[in-house]
Amino acid sequence: MTRRRARALPAPRPEWAYFFDIDGTLVELEDSAAGTGADADLQRLIAELSGAAGGAIALISGRSIADIDRLVRDHRLPVAGQHGLERRDAAGRISRHAVPAQGLDGARSQLAAAVARHHGLVLEDKGLSLALHYRRAPRLGGYAHRLIRSLAARMGSQYCVQTGKRIVEMKPAGKDKGVAVLEFMQEDPFRGRTPVFVGDDITDEYGFATVNRLHGHSVKVGPGRTAAHWRLRDVGAVRAWLAQRPEEAAP
Repeated sequence: MTRRRARALPAPRPEWAYFFDIDGTLVELEDSAAGTGADADLQRLIAELSGAAGGAIALISGRSIADIDRLVRDHRLPVAGQHGLERRDAAGRISRHAVPAQGLDGARSQLAAAVARHHGLVLEDKGLSLALHYRRAPRLGGYAHRLIRSLAARMGSQYCVQTGKRIVEMKPAGKDKGVAVLEFMQEDPFRGRTPVFVGDDITDEYGFATVNRLHGHSVKVGPGRTAAHWRLRDVGAVRAWLAQRPEEAAP
């Protein structure tokens, strides 16, 4: 697939629809599962972009909606949490993916026991999904992946494993960040616009693939192989890009 990194990414346009991952994209990755908070500069950039784009901006994250709202506390944006398992549209309506009947109780207790035995592992219970973080103990990465995969396998095809940067989680199958983009694009104020997806992790590749099919702009943050057409160096570069005005763009 042809990449467009030889030229500068076009400056943000008011007629686009914007979709952003959060951690590693808008804010720096942190060791804790909760991560950091949005600073005043990011709050301002989000507010300005939302105003310019008529509200066509959504956050699509592995975080839960409640966690996203704590992070971006000044703006009740359209959001998709838990990789699209839960979603709030621009009108404020929340929908949640149907949870398989057997639930996560058994896996939840086994993961809690594993975290108690292994210092550095962190269990993040998002309600509809369970994430095991090993950023504080990289040596336990192999163990974390084996444990999650074994638990998911016992629960059958209704659950799947999602990997990321020093995190592995199990979640109900059928939803991902690309599906979330498609759902938003069928609604106002996103409908009929050119979609833009910006993300840094493996989970964001679903969003890139969807935006590519819709002839939009897919933007990978940081190094690594990707289906994205564009690349920005880091969180600072993302924020600098968001601060641009169309007339500042390179020809």
